[in-house]
Amino acid sequence: MTMNSEPCRIRLFGRIDSNNAQQAEKDIRAQMEEKGGTPLVLDARDLDYISSAGLRIILHLRGTCPDMRIERVKPDVYEVFEMTGIAQIIDIEKDYRTISIEGCEEIGEGANGKIYRIDGDNVVKVYKNADALTDILHEREVARLALILGIPTAISYDVVRVQDSYGSVFEMLSAQSFSGILAADPSKLDWCVDEYVKLLKLIHGTVVPEGKLPDIQKTALMWVQTALPALPKEAGEKVLSLVLAVPRDPHMVHGDYHTKNLMLQSGEVLLIDMDTLATGHPIFELGNIFNAFVGFYELDKEAILDFQGFDFETGRRFWQKTLAAYLETEDEGRLREVEDKARVMGYTRLISRALRHGFDKTEQEKEAIAIWREKLLEVLGKVDSLVF
Repeated sequence: MTMNSEPCRIRLFGRIDSNNAQQAEKDIRAQMEEKGGTPLVLDARDLDYISSAGLRIILHLRGTCPDMRIERVKPDVYEVFEMTGIAQIIDIEKDYRTISIEGCEEIGEGANGKIYRIDGDNVVKVYKNADALTDILHEREVARLALILGIPTAISYDVVRVQDSYGSVFEMLSAQSFSGILAADPSKLDWCVDEYVKLLKLIHGTVVPEGKLPDIQKTALMWVQTALPALPKEAGEKVLSLVLAVPRDPHMVHGDYHTKNLMLQSGEVLLIDMDTLATGHPIFELGNIFNAFVGFYELDKEAILDFQGFDFETGRRFWQKTLAAYLETEDEGRLREVEDKARVMGYTRLISRALRHGFDKTEQEKEAIAIWREKLLEVLGKVDSLVF
């Protein structure tokens, strides 16, 4: 067989059963001889049915080409591969229907994707990462876990192709994000804070079985490690020691808990964008919440309008009221103490994010990192522990 660096791609059509399986294998091998290349890739987008006889020729081909893969398999056919266990030994990609989001209303956004309403009953989360199938499967699994543990969340029931990426479709009737509610009617701020904190406490009060979710402390350590080059040695070591000193906590955290990820549907508050779900101490969550309403926008106060839909002052008030409601206190000293701890994590993450994404190339970007560093160093002098 003539070999080259390109995969040998062969299309499968119609049905492969006992009537034509042997001939189908001969045809495939003839094409392999003609096209050459490695590995073998079978394109199954037009394969409507495969019987046990067809499965056996797939196994024969794998014997010749152990690194073969099958792509764009229709859901019904994929179910056969999965049910028989063949999907466990061969790389098989399920095909998904394609939808368009052109002209669709954007109703939410998280760290890894945007939410669009595609019709009166359904929304789709479109992932920013074009190679997102693993992310989608992870999010569906952790969302299922959250639902089992009593967290109200939207249930995804379909995976689709959207432009060059993938999306997860879930039912959401007449839903509106908390950001949309606040943008339309700022007088609802206190109601939104109450509901926001009520759900946050439910999340933080939920114990997760060991090993079911990642530990957010490990993510926080990654932020610190990435930010270290931008910090004085002593300050970097202090942040690192503060994070390392936080005790492990089996309670749930969301990881991206802001008002675009809370939806009001028929009077019920639902949590979305579950791919950042983890376990850990709530200080890591509070650091992210501080950023979502204040930290990200301190240097460009107009930017919050583009993301959240409301102004910086509303965001600041939302954060302050949230912290007071969460801690169940109006004591200024206590609020400042915990806010300072949250700011340590918030500014560390901002510096890390800027460096990780290469946002340190222009003078403006370097100035932003310098300001965050200054703010971090100032608040770091007030903090001896992140625990509260």
